[in-house]
Amino acid sequence: MASCEPSTVGNTAGVDVEAVLDERAREIVEKAQEFLNQEPTPITMFVSDRSEGGIHDFYSEGDYWWMNPDDPEGPYIRKDGLSNPNNFLEHRIAMRNLNEWVSTLVAAYKITGEEKYADHALTHLTAFFINKETLMNPSLLYAQAIKGRHTGRGIGIIDTIHLIEVAKSIMNLRQLEYLTLEEYDGFKNWFDQYATWMNTHQYGLDEKDHGNNHSTWWAAQMAAFSALAEREDLRKVSREQFMKLISAQMADDGSFPDELSRTKPYNYSLFNLEGYAVLCELASDQGDLWNYEGEHGSVKKAFDYMLPYIEDKSRWTFPPDVSHFDEIPIRSVGLLLAGLAYEDQSILAIWKSLDPEKKSEEVKRNFPLWYPHNWI
Repeated sequence: MASCEPSTVGNTAGVDVEAVLDERAREIVEKAQEFLNQEPTPITMFVSDRSEGGIHDFYSEGDYWWMNPDDPEGPYIRKDGLSNPNNFLEHRIAMRNLNEWVSTLVAAYKITGEEKYADHALTHLTAFFINKETLMNPSLLYAQAIKGRHTGRGIGIIDTIHLIEVAKSIMNLRQLEYLTLEEYDGFKNWFDQYATWMNTHQYGLDEKDHGNNHSTWWAAQMAAFSALAEREDLRKVSREQFMKLISAQMADDGSFPDELSRTKPYNYSLFNLEGYAVLCELASDQGDLWNYEGEHGSVKKAFDYMLPYIEDKSRWTFPPDVSHFDEIPIRSVGLLLAGLAYEDQSILAIWKSLDPEKKSEEVKRNFPLWYPHNWI
C-alpha cells in the first residue's frame, strides 16, 4: 500500500505538510469534542414510504430527477446537475454524518490518544454495522431510485463512497490496538459481505462498468472495503479495474472527456481525480499504480492537467458548473496523497493554499474524504 509514515511527512522539502496538519489538529479535536454529544443516527431512524425495501435497507433517490410539469403523476424527468431538494435524502445524510463524525473522532483519537473519542466512534459504528436492531443491510438494492422508472439502480453504489474513510478509520482503530479482534471481525464481516455483493450482484456489475466517475469510485470503494475485509482477491479486482479505467477514461492531454461533457465539468473532473487518488493509495503494490502508464499516460498527467485550474480557477476554459462552482476547489485529501506520492512541490503548495472547509452539503457529498490524519 502506498503510504507515508508520520515521521517522514514533514521532511518533504519546501512544504512542511506536518506543520499544516498540526495547524488543523486543534480544530479537529474541538469538533470531535462537540461530536461527543451526538447520538448515533442509523438509517433505521428514517423511513420513506416510497422505498420498496425494509427498515434496514438503504434508500435514496436520483439527484437530478424531477417531477414532469406536463405529467405530475408520471415518471420523473432528468435535469443534469440540478439536485432535486424534494427527494428522500435522509439515508444519504445519515451516511455522510456517520462519515464525518467517525472520521473526526478517530482523527482526534490519533492526535490526542484520548480513548473517549475512539469510544464514541465505536458507538456510532456499532449502531450502523453491528446492532441487529439498527444496522444497515450490506447491500444497495434500493439506492438512486427514480419515481415511475426504477426501484433501485446500480449507480446508487456511488452513495457508499462515504464509507471509504469510515473503513479506513476502523482499520486505524485496529492498528492502534483499540479494537479487539472480536470487535474488528464484526466490521470485517459487514464489509466483506458488502464488497462481495458489489462484485456479484448485477447492480454492482453495472456500476463497475458504468464508465465515468461511477466506475472510478466503484473501484476505490472496492480497494477500501477489500482492505478492511482482508480480501486479496477483491483488492486485485480493484487494481485490474484501475488499469482498465485509466486508459478508457483519460484523453491524451490528461483530461477526462466524460466529466468535461457534464453540466458540472469542473466538479466532476476533481471528483474523478479524488477517486483515482484513493484507488492508487489503497490498491497499489509499493505505490505502483501512481506511476502506471495507461494508453494515454499515468494519473500524474491527469493531475497535471487540472493543477493550473485548481491553482487559479479563472483559467478554466470550459463553462462554469451550473451549481456550487464558487465552493470548490478545496484542500482535499486526494490532492495531498498525490503530492506526497509524486514528491511534487507544486501539488503540495497548491494543496496548502486551498481552504479545507466544505461549505455545503453538496461539497460534502462530492468530496467524501475528511482528514489526512486518517490517511498518513
